Amino acid sequence: MAPGTSSFSDFLTTQAPDLLPHLPSSATHAAEQGRDLGHLAPHGTTIVAATFNGGVVMAGDRRATMGNVIAQRDIEKVFPADEYSVVGIAGTAGLAVEMVRLFQTELEHYEKIEGTTLSMDGKANRLAALIRNNLAMAMQGLAVVPLFAGHDLATGHGRIFSYDVTGGRYEETAFHSVGSGSVFARGSLKKLYREDLDQDGCVAAVVQALYDAADDDSATGGPDLARRIFPVVHVVTAEGGHRLSDADVAEVADRVVAARLLRPDGPVAPLV
Repeated sequence: MAPGTSSFSDFLTTQAPDLLPHLPSSATHAAEQGRDLGHLAPHGTTIVAATFNGGVVMAGDRRATMGNVIAQRDIEKVFPADEYSVVGIAGTAGLAVEMVRLFQTELEHYEKIEGTTLSMDGKANRLAALIRNNLAMAMQGLAVVPLFAGHDLATGHGRIFSYDVTGGRYEETAFHSVGSGSVFARGSLKKLYREDLDQDGCVAAVVQALYDAADDDSATGGPDLARRIFPVVHVVTAEGGHRLSDADVAEVADRVVAARLLRPDGPVAPLV
């Protein structure tokens, strides 16, 4: 058996297609009948990302829902894609996690076959192809909408890419958010984001944005002070990516929540 191609998903398609993410037979039958399957699996939201001078920060809340039920309170939605990039997932949680694992292997496979890492644009394009392969399931309500970000070694800047369910790829400027709470998170970041943010300031801004998203979107979980469950935050710079410790994120979240007790609407931005 020879790999033959630098794409792991293409290799798997020819050698063992049954190992690719797929629906169980019962769900496939329902999909063929045109039924919406979105209520059958937990959904995850909300993911936010923002750039700062020297890198990028991505953060996700911890809640997964099935309709009006909270399916899980501590799900993880942000994962390292490789040493210099991260991917966050919104949508059908089970399929999204499978897609992230396939994407991680895709990047590792390319590096081993070609002897070099993919460019940021190359990574973003590979993720777009994986989403496009999920289009049939997305049309049945099992959509996966990731957010991809990383440090571009060629330009020395952080970059953010969003996608639609057809695999359309869009590069975002400064910050972006996906998921049901994204409209509230983006509104928050519009006021809080500054081009001269440092890493700590950027982390505080995305935690504030997730708080605002949870304040208005029932599918987004806010900081859970009773259970000590806080957002997952990843930082990527020229030195590589790493996840902030729970203690570090808890310190930021505790400051945000304490400030909201005094001012529930959040920090005030200047009018001009």
